[in-house]
Amino acid sequence: MKTEVNVKLPDGHTQVCVWPKTLLEESDIGEFEQFFLDEFGTRAKYLETLVTMPDMENGHNVQGTGGRSDVFFSIHNEDVAKFAVPRLGYEIKWVEDFIDNGGDTIHPLRIKKYKTW
Repeated sequence: MKTEVNVKLPDGHTQVCVWPKTLLEESDIGEFEQFFLDEFGTRAKYLETLVTMPDMENGHNVQGTGGRSDVFFSIHNEDVAKFAVPRLGYEIKWVEDFIDNGGDTIHPLRIKKYKTW
């Protein structure tokens, strides 16, 4: 049985981001990372894609919820400041904000370990 753990962050990367509602094939990871370099001048590293769990109500799954893919990736420490504002136009969230707004209720609790502040 596979134990789920967070992906180890690459050297020089401490800020994790979440891009909700994003589908990414494994074969597209290089292109994904190049997009951030070309679009923002930012070094990004893909970490993982997690599929949301259903919402719960009175101990039962809420039908029609869950199943959304969210991409988790990191930004190089030297690029965080210049990425902070442009990311908002793409609805990319800092993992800390994502968790504080309920992201840990639809993803494994382990994502809290991605937080750095």
